[in-house]
Amino acid sequence: MLRIVRVLAPNPDVYTLEGTNTWIVGEAPSVVIDPGPDIPAHLDEVARIAGRVGAVLVTHDHPDHAPGAAAFAEAARAPLFAFRLPGAEHLRDGQVVRTGDLEIAAIHTPGHSADHVVFHLASEAALFTGDAVLGRGTSFIDPPEGDLVKYLRSLQRMQELAPRTLYPGHGPVVMRAAEKLQEYLDHRAERERQVLAALADGPRPIAAIVETIYVDYPPEVRPLAARSVLAHLLKLQAEGRVERSGTGEDATWGTVVPRACARCGRPVKGRARYCSTCSLVLLQEGTATTASTDTDPAAEPTPEPAPEG
Repeated sequence: MLRIVRVLAPNPDVYTLEGTNTWIVGEAPSVVIDPGPDIPAHLDEVARIAGRVGAVLVTHDHPDHAPGAAAFAEAARAPLFAFRLPGAEHLRDGQVVRTGDLEIAAIHTPGHSADHVVFHLASEAALFTGDAVLGRGTSFIDPPEGDLVKYLRSLQRMQELAPRTLYPGHGPVVMRAAEKLQEYLDHRAERERQVLAALADGPRPIAAIVETIYVDYPPEVRPLAARSVLAHLLKLQAEGRVERSGTGEDATWGTVVPRACARCGRPVKGRARYCSTCSLVLLQEGTATTASTDTDPAAEPTPEPAPEG
């Protein structure tokens, strides 16, 4: 039976739950996933348990997962792999890292962060999910680095891998992987319904939406909730289902009344006059000037910048 051991970093907080999970896979050589923060006592414990290390892998470059990686890899004389971490060998989507008898595939799963990867150990039907899926609670999507549209695609891609067990970046091991992944998708769908319901009586600012949806939550979670609601609104805006008026904290969001294509009658996104198919036909016919007087149906929204800190 393959050895998979967790070493819990001593960095608990609202984001990390009990702390960051560092995973040690196999032995002589082992693979170390997410050495975590640069806490010498933690890294020493990881080194003691890992023994001879064949590779060090990082799911993403957030400060609770990556800062200890370079020093640990150097001390272990092992190669360091990550999607964009400075000093690491940059992973490609689908790249397989081989060391000893282990083969672990890196799967690019953006959404929580642009550089996020999960590591698939097919021989064990195991998936090391970083912050894409937690052992308890839900992953935080914070625009603009966080992207809900990409995150939902990443969840679906993880489903396609059909893992049995999830080894998350925070929280306990998940033994029923399929159920957890579907739970995550269902949660996002339910939150989207709640956002749209909060806008049913007219445009509202994000703070008012949060007050409605998170009425039973403690006040200290409201700032995080506001970022999560923004992620959902940006997704809905990209789909042409809501629109924003104003900027910053004074901006209001409202639902968009569905419009029909002026040429074929099919639904169009947002304020566009023509559907994407008809826009292309008109462009090819040389009449694009009449089709482009409204908002480009394929235009991407400009996400609000995340607050510093």
